[in-house]
Amino acid sequence: MRITKLGHACVRIEHEGTTVVLDPGGFTDPDAVDGVDAVLVTHEHADHYAAGSLRRAEAPVHTIEGVAAHVREDAPDLVDRLHVVSPGERFEVGAVSVRAVGELHAVIHPELPRITNCGYVLEAGGTSVYHPGDALTGPGQDVDVLLLPVSAPWLRVAEAIDFAREVGARRNLAIHDRIYSEVGLGVVGGHLERFLEPRGQAYTRLADGEDL
Repeated sequence: MRITKLGHACVRIEHEGTTVVLDPGGFTDPDAVDGVDAVLVTHEHADHYAAGSLRRAEAPVHTIEGVAAHVREDAPDLVDRLHVVSPGERFEVGAVSVRAVGELHAVIHPELPRITNCGYVLEAGGTSVYHPGDALTGPGQDVDVLLLPVSAPWLRVAEAIDFAREVGARRNLAIHDRIYSEVGLGVVGGHLERFLEPRGQAYTRLADGEDL
C-alpha cells in the first residue's frame, strides 16, 4: 500500500491498481483526484469538500447525507455518482475495503451546532488506515496507520496526543496541517514525538506529495 500526503487533510491511497482519495477540499490541488477509482468525503467543511474536485474526479463519491445534500445543491450534475454511507457501513472499492466510522464533527464551540462527520477505515493487503475527518472518534478496531489531525480550531495538542494514544496505531501520519505555521507545527510535532515514540508509536509529518 502507498499512502501519499496531499494538501491539508487529503491523502491518496493506492493498492494493487486501486486508488482512493479522501477529503480533496479547498486547500488541496485539484489534480489530487486525477485517475482515482473513488473519492471519500468525511464532512461538508470547505477544507474537506470541494465540488470542483469531485467534478474533476470522474469517479464515484462515497460520503454521508450531510455532504450529499450540499452536492445536490452545489453540483447536481454529480448526483448520479453519489453513494451515501451510514456509520458502520462497509463497502469495497476495488482491492480496498472501507468501513464508515462515527457520526459527529468535534466540538468547535458549545454554542455552535455540531455537523455530521464520518471517518473511514481502509484495509488492503493486511494494512489498515484510519482517516477520522474532523473528529476524535476511535475506529473501534486496531489499525496500523492513523491519519492524525494536528492543527484545527477545535483541537488542542493534548487532545491530539490522547487520541493517538487511544487509537494506538504503530504509525501516525500528520494531516489537517494547513492551520498552523511551520513553527507551530514543529512545536506540535515535538510534543507528539515526545509522548508517542516511547510507546512504540511513530509520528511522521510528510510534505505534500511525499508518501509512505
